[in-house]
Amino acid sequence: MTGKERVDRMFRREEQDSVPRCDTWWDETVLRWRTEGFAGDLPLFVGNDFHPLSWSDPRPFVGRQETVAEDGATRTYLDEWGNTVRYWKCRSGTPEHVAFGCRTREDWETTYKPKLLESWPFVKPAASFEDFAVGRRNGRWTYLCGLETFEMTRRQVGDETFLMALIEDPEWAVDMSQTMSDLVLRDFELLLETGMEPDGVWIYGDMAYRGGPMCSPSMYRELVWPDHHRMAQWAHDHGLPFIFHTDGNVNSLVPDYIAAGFDCLQPLEAKAGMDVRLLAPAVGDRLALFGNIDVMTMATNDRDLIEEEVVSKLRAGMKGAGYVYHSDHSVPPSVTWDTYKFILDLVDCHGNYGT
Repeated sequence: MTGKERVDRMFRREEQDSVPRCDTWWDETVLRWRTEGFAGDLPLFVGNDFHPLSWSDPRPFVGRQETVAEDGATRTYLDEWGNTVRYWKCRSGTPEHVAFGCRTREDWETTYKPKLLESWPFVKPAASFEDFAVGRRNGRWTYLCGLETFEMTRRQVGDETFLMALIEDPEWAVDMSQTMSDLVLRDFELLLETGMEPDGVWIYGDMAYRGGPMCSPSMYRELVWPDHHRMAQWAHDHGLPFIFHTDGNVNSLVPDYIAAGFDCLQPLEAKAGMDVRLLAPAVGDRLALFGNIDVMTMATNDRDLIEEEVVSKLRAGMKGAGYVYHSDHSVPPSVTWDTYKFILDLVDCHGNYGT
């Protein structure tokens, strides 16, 4: 069975040979594994069933990286969103946002919104069509991908400004949300004009932390949900399943995600309180579940703990045939190559249907 067939069947809750699989890793993780014996193509080794086609990421100053300051460990620069950010030079990590360029509604209306509209499109149709052909040749489930409105707006103005706007100036927050969503959907329409026939849509964004969503469920439903629903509806209008990525604890938002038309939720961050063993019996018939294998448990390199984690969650997710293997985040460099091979062996052994 090809990856495309496997994932399509997962969405339809039909018979599959095994759970679809996909995973991500920190760059430092791969560097460590190469010192421990890994060589070759890691997604191929894992048996990745998914293949991205594009990355729609609206930003007003495409390609800009103007260095502001630099030292031995970090580099600070003015980025594509007009923000000043500091990155580590030699290791991965979330950047420090030193300053945001768009701080007020006036900034947005006079500079940033016009510049965003002027900078469209944010995808390269010809290259994406070639990538689509590669995915098809390899039998993988190909998908359009991009950012969702909550993440895009936070990235443009910062968490503090956006969250305060939701309370104090909701019309501005909604305008930013609608503008960003429009641009992503315009990108997707442009890609479809090439003649490609993707298998689905996968939208990325983080709208929660360990304790819960960054805004109340009622505020989400009123101000953000309409654009999430619109993106999912666009996918469904084109016959495509819709995958939504968010880190954090979004248990309280799952009913709203289902109502918005989300077909799948990923990566189900275990350390934030998401648990496929609880979600699958409650919503697994309406929402496919993707991930949830705790990287903190992986990082113990304790095979007994890891086996319990992987096997128990595979069993829970597979009962409804709507589950995809993935870590609950990117696999960290504290996980040894031998440990990761052991995890894949567990997926091989316990992730097969009918065995």
